[in-house]
Amino acid sequence: MERGMLVFMEPLRMERRVIEAAETLALTLGNNPNHTVAAAAMDTSGRIHTAVNVYHFTGGPCAELVTLGVAATAEAGPLVAMAAAGDRGRGLISPCGRCRQVMLDLHPDLLVAVPTDTGPQMKPVAKLLSDTYFFPDAQAERVFRFNRRYYDAVVSGRKTSTVRWDEDITVGPAILYFEDDAELSPLHGEILEAQRYHVDDLSPERLRLSEGGTVAAYMEGLRQHYPLMPADAFVDVVDFRVVTPDTSSNH
Repeated sequence: MERGMLVFMEPLRMERRVIEAAETLALTLGNNPNHTVAAAAMDTSGRIHTAVNVYHFTGGPCAELVTLGVAATAEAGPLVAMAAAGDRGRGLISPCGRCRQVMLDLHPDLLVAVPTDTGPQMKPVAKLLSDTYFFPDAQAERVFRFNRRYYDAVVSGRKTSTVRWDEDITVGPAILYFEDDAELSPLHGEILEAQRYHVDDLSPERLRLSEGGTVAAYMEGLRQHYPLMPADAFVDVVDFRVVTPDTSSNH
């Protein structure tokens, strides 16, 4: 199973590196009033990109926006995690509304570090901007996340479907990203179809279960993965494939 996308999530090891990069850079800012916030972002290859804000009375860019530009300059592709920290020991800070909107439009599958009473947590940027407008012309690359233990099964073609709850599924090209393992290269893929079912209507055939698999066992695991999923939930059965230059979609 992949991590549930509804609630705040504990940062994975590589996401903690992003938080640490932002906080470490923020400690170097000193008392310069023009640069008061540092940000860090990680791409699907595990590279971390950092930058600071440019404060100005005309509305200088926040550190998160400068970081997006730095990452684009490095041809980073879609980003998967971001964090920002304030100077003078302020620690982790949440992004402003403008930054959230830009992140959502350009990197809609981004996880953002936010401070909580129990420490840093990761939250999907879409959950930081509920009921927001989405800019349709951004042409953002999509990221489809997997637990790293599924890598071999996805690469070999043994795994071509997955079940998701409360996630934004978009049919079309996507980067297949395996969380928390920089040695596993992201794959080019395609979301072929997402069929929504009420949990009571699921069957072994609809879940693409192998012989001997049961709906009850699968749902038990799914509910452990999505602890807030209600008993009467609708879930998406998502079919996908790995794409090579010879198998790219023509539609």
